[in-house]
Amino acid sequence: MFSPAFEERFRKITFGIPWNIFLLTVGSWLIAFSVKAIAVPHGLLTGGMSGLALLVYYIAGGLTPGQWYFALNVPVFIMGWVFISRRFFFYSLYGMVVSALFLDMITYTMPIKDVWLAVLACGSILGVGAGLTLRTLGSTGGSDILAVMCKEKLNMSMGTFEFWFNVTIFLAGFAWLDPSIMLYSIAMTFVTAVAIDHIMNMFGEREMAIIISEHPQRIIQAIFDRLDRGATILDGKGGYTGKDKQVVMTMVTSMQLKQLEEAVYEVDPDAFTIMGSGFRVLGRGFSSRKVY
Repeated sequence: MFSPAFEERFRKITFGIPWNIFLLTVGSWLIAFSVKAIAVPHGLLTGGMSGLALLVYYIAGGLTPGQWYFALNVPVFIMGWVFISRRFFFYSLYGMVVSALFLDMITYTMPIKDVWLAVLACGSILGVGAGLTLRTLGSTGGSDILAVMCKEKLNMSMGTFEFWFNVTIFLAGFAWLDPSIMLYSIAMTFVTAVAIDHIMNMFGEREMAIIISEHPQRIIQAIFDRLDRGATILDGKGGYTGKDKQVVMTMVTSMQLKQLEEAVYEVDPDAFTIMGSGFRVLGRGFSSRKVY
């Protein structure tokens, strides 16, 4: 169990350059490995700019997948330099360069014969890699930069943009590639999405607790002492009795839920506690607002 002081120090580290470079490097390698070692040998098509690079590679050839990925990213980065912050631009530039290098450096092919096993393996590894890069202050370039631009300028969600971008790639794929391979590729994108969500939730999920008790002040003190978390008093009224009550609301990490439960019921075994997911919590002691 990590202490709140350790968590606070860790949050500060995550906004540092070394940590962001580390995650971008690991995430880029996983993405490149999934593409070169699994997707390419089976002719599968991924989403995003790497998927567009693979589509052009399958159709036109000429350059390697890494070289196509780099070439297609050049005009996108020119637009990114104009419309997005320099910090996000340089982090993304690093992510794009190492991704392109890894795509050309990796020559290993995973010995997977069954296409469905390849779909599951590639989608899972690709999703973990993409999830790690999304935890940084940058990206691996390509469609991520375009998605940020649309979010900042057109108020279009990044998920919506990525969806339509991938739909366009897959429609083009149906026109040029084997339809069965395209259906396998679409299934792989669902696996990738699940893996991304799991990585994002694993590092960022928070829990909200609402506690109704006859001893709110003692419960607040227990939260302060044992969890080192803040709490808010809400004025409430019993729906049946009409009696005024003080309701305690607090936010904790998922790992602190059991601690909170023990602290509350040691004070008041009859307390009424509601706990629910509060993913994407912004504020002191949790996550800072991510600015591109």
